[in-house]
Amino acid sequence: MKKQIWIINGANLNLLGKREASIYGNQSFEDYFEELKSDFLDKDIELNYFQSNHEGEIIDKLHLIGFSADGIILNAGAFTHTSVAIADAISSISTPVIEVHISNTFAREEFRHKSFLSKNCIGIIVGFGMESYRLAIGYFTNQLKNIK
Repeated sequence: MKKQIWIINGANLNLLGKREASIYGNQSFEDYFEELKSDFLDKDIELNYFQSNHEGEIIDKLHLIGFSADGIILNAGAFTHTSVAIADAISSISTPVIEVHISNTFAREEFRHKSFLSKNCIGIIVGFGMESYRLAIGYFTNQLKNIK
């Protein structure tokens, strides 16, 4: 059976490829996600994607998949720096979560240096552009191949 890995993107990440190209690049996440699915096709994993600009929808998705998925990659966008509720949702589920950011949040405004989510995640990948997601998938792929 294929291992289920979910990517969840938060606020404003639906505008990737259109907003602030100097920070986020020129590619839409949907196009990048198709590349990821193709690249990991033979790795015995199923990649799934969800995006919402609404904090409650992200929490609902974490609750829905957080006891059945094999891994979650979460880029909560600005909710990272504001949402105790998403942090609580992560701590309430059993599926491991990796926090991901496209930009190096520590090289940006001071408020972006604080994450409410990090303490509840198994790791953080920051600043490698869209490749941050591929790095997280690679981690899960390596970990999951040992799980039957």
